[in-house]
Amino acid sequence: MLNNYYLPDLNFASESLKLDYFLQLSHAELLGIFVAVICCSAAFYIFVRSTRKPKGCLDPEKFKEFKLVKRTKLSHNVARFRFVLPKPNSALGLPVGQHVVCRGKDSEGKEVIRPYTPITLDSDLGYFELVVKMYPTGRMSHHFREMREGEYLAVKGPKGPFKYKVGQARAFGMIAGGSGITPMFQLIRAILENPKDKTNVHLIYANVTLEDILLKEELDGFATNFPDRFKLYYVLSQPPEAWNGGTGHVSREMIQTHCPPPSPHIQILRCGPPGMNKAMADHLNALGYTSEMQFEF
Repeated sequence: MLNNYYLPDLNFASESLKLDYFLQLSHAELLGIFVAVICCSAAFYIFVRSTRKPKGCLDPEKFKEFKLVKRTKLSHNVARFRFVLPKPNSALGLPVGQHVVCRGKDSEGKEVIRPYTPITLDSDLGYFELVVKMYPTGRMSHHFREMREGEYLAVKGPKGPFKYKVGQARAFGMIAGGSGITPMFQLIRAILENPKDKTNVHLIYANVTLEDILLKEELDGFATNFPDRFKLYYVLSQPPEAWNGGTGHVSREMIQTHCPPPSPHIQILRCGPPGMNKAMADHLNALGYTSEMQFEF
């Protein structure tokens, strides 16, 4: 057995006795030791490889091209774009809370660059996904509207000042409007899918109509699966008849009711159209949230 050859257990008086011991071993015994060492080394190598974090595919300074392999229509002006990474076990390399910058061409053929936040995490190996709302006059919207499977998108990153760390807040209050849900969704996924993360999340998500709500199925699933940690409140300015969510615009009273109160241990994140962001900042300031408690994507 291997334990019989484990040297620290053998009280050799000198190096010469140790050498004599090995010279007396049979070829079969030496082969057994050799095989055991090789097996242990291989097992250790496999363990290290399996626990090593995959190297990211992004470059913060240079655009790299990624192939569009699947385009899924979500509504009349929203689509989900899946881009393949170089290898099946590749990770995008995007810290939670940060975004990428995409380059395309507008309707006049001029170059346009815009930031987007993938809805996937680095745990999603081999691909990343963007959910894009394509506005009629949007310059980058034109590029995505014209993109077909098999074409390439130029991307660089990571970018952005926000980088999430587990435990940086006891709770997050999130206020999102329209496509501003994407950075929130990325963070929500990272928090709720990590069993070691105990952060609570409160989301207020505003849209015009019910059909405009992006990633509704996924958000509703989070609310069902994590009822104690994820609170979801929809607001629609044009709600259907049978509607039990908020109506109109996000108000100060809605924030007071559906977000955690001001505290050094909470953060309020907001992302939406410029007008909405300004209005939310005014509401938050009036409610006593300091600048350190607020962040705008």
